[in-house]
Amino acid sequence: MMTSVDTDLIRVLADPLRLRIVTLLARETLCTTHLVEETGARQTNLSNHLKVLREAGVVETEPCGRFTYYKLRPDVIAQLAGQFADLAESARNAAANKRACP
Repeated sequence: MMTSVDTDLIRVLADPLRLRIVTLLARETLCTTHLVEETGARQTNLSNHLKVLREAGVVETEPCGRFTYYKLRPDVIAQLAGQFADLAESARNAAANKRACP
């Protein structure tokens, strides 16, 4: 079974700060102020990373007064995990296949 992994999503999650944000949001819904405190990143830098995560569909926003809360979309992470699981299964099945050299 051939499978492909969402390379765009991997690129989005490959950034250390974005991965840290995703890890934090996996535990709780947080506002920008909380994320600044937790990561030590500047607010403008953090906002740029959150925009990338939103556009990739990894996080969604929830307005609350003058604050914006961010929460992780677990279905997107689960879908990526499923793609990696499929890739691992393909590798297990293909372990005995060896293409002969010309």
